[in-house]
Amino acid sequence: MNIAPALAQMSVGVVVERRKATSAWIDHVWQPVAVLPGRPQAEPWTMLAADGDTATFYAGAADIALYRTETGRYRDNLASGTPSLWVVLRPTGAEPPYSVAAVTADPAEGESFTQTGDDLVGSVPMPPAVRDTLEAFIAEHHVEQPFYKRQRDRTEPRGPARPQSDEKKPIEQKTIEKDKGR
Repeated sequence: MNIAPALAQMSVGVVVERRKATSAWIDHVWQPVAVLPGRPQAEPWTMLAADGDTATFYAGAADIALYRTETGRYRDNLASGTPSLWVVLRPTGAEPPYSVAAVTADPAEGESFTQTGDDLVGSVPMPPAVRDTLEAFIAEHHVEQPFYKRQRDRTEPRGPARPQSDEKKPIEQKTIEKDKGR
């Protein structure tokens, strides 16, 4: 999440798939499978298709927020060869079982949603219309940021907690004299 205001937003619809689980502990496995550009006219949780043990649903709409400070990550996503969007579904504890919490084009933000543990996060292919909008946003707002390597602080080799004293020279001299005798 970015604290700066988003410079652009685009609406998308999220399609999820429900499959019968082969587990004794759960009945179904859910996963995001696609994102549709725009805001579809269908009501959230409309069944789109059913095929044996698998069903697909339109889960709802979300807005992808675009920030100028994240253009480097968007660019890396597009350059990856398989641009993706990350869909975050949050458990509701009732029916329908999930709500669409977020959709993002930033890989780092998508990964950060996995930290909570309860959210269902999945990547889906980026539709061409979203890719075109993202490329235009990057072209308009990207500013290359130089990488600054942090320099280490130069500290006393003996450590900052030890007091500085004149005893250092005699100790070194004794060590040198001891080595000469070998």
